[in-house]
Amino acid sequence: MVVEIRRVRWASFSVDGVPGYGLVTATGVQPVPAVFAARYPDLRSALAAGVLEAAADAARANPRCPDPARVRLAPPVPNAGKILCVGVNFRAHMREMGREVPEHPVIFTRYPDSLVGSGCPIVRTRASEKFDYEGELACVIGRRARYVSKTEALSCVAGYTCFMDGSVRDFQMHTSQFLAGKNFPASGSCGPHLVTSDEVPDPAALLLQTRLNGTVMQSAPIADMCFGVADLVAYLSTCMQLEPGDVITTGTPSGVGFARRPPVWLQPGDVIEVDLGIVGVLRNTVVDEA
Repeated sequence: MVVEIRRVRWASFSVDGVPGYGLVTATGVQPVPAVFAARYPDLRSALAAGVLEAAADAARANPRCPDPARVRLAPPVPNAGKILCVGVNFRAHMREMGREVPEHPVIFTRYPDSLVGSGCPIVRTRASEKFDYEGELACVIGRRARYVSKTEALSCVAGYTCFMDGSVRDFQMHTSQFLAGKNFPASGSCGPHLVTSDEVPDPAALLLQTRLNGTVMQSAPIADMCFGVADLVAYLSTCMQLEPGDVITTGTPSGVGFARRPPVWLQPGDVIEVDLGIVGVLRNTVVDEA
């Protein structure tokens, strides 16, 4: 079974605190109408039911866009069941971090409350000043996947988005497990939209750039990944059952702040951008924890 979705971009958002999802258009976001949202209240449920085309038709028939000034973007799948992250997956990043090429992908998890949408502030915890950026490509699973082969793996992907894997480095290095440094509340971001996989037939052809206050800090082809998207989906579907709406991030290239001399840590007021061309630009400002 191949996920067949018409070429659209999806956003999850809130307007005056009320969550919704809809199509991204030139004039804003066209929400799915209330009668459709009553049955499929979020993008994850629409993916799980296989009704994304019907959702797009419903949104197109409801052309009223809320005032963009009132729209607050969320991660494309704000309630993902799994957020599976891959560490040290770019060859140049392995070298700068002093790591060997792994035999298998290095996997850790993030939780939904550690992420915000594009345009929302990301938070530097008061527990550490060693707050680092990692620009990444993420994919969203479109159908249940278990023991899929590498050749069929991309057919399980609904689409792609940008990811900023904000990392509290000293906590990350407390043990060999990365989780502690990756899950501070609102420390990372995802978005701005979900770009359907028909727009990105070959994710390896993408170029990833991370900019800090307009300066390029990371720039690398996705093709530099040791384990590509198909490898990761196939491997993870062997370890566990992947479900619609699950998010897989694919690792970051070289140029992270931790590896620079002197190190470059994110500061309040900094603007961090992850640019993946056709997939979009994820943009956030850093704030200190209140």
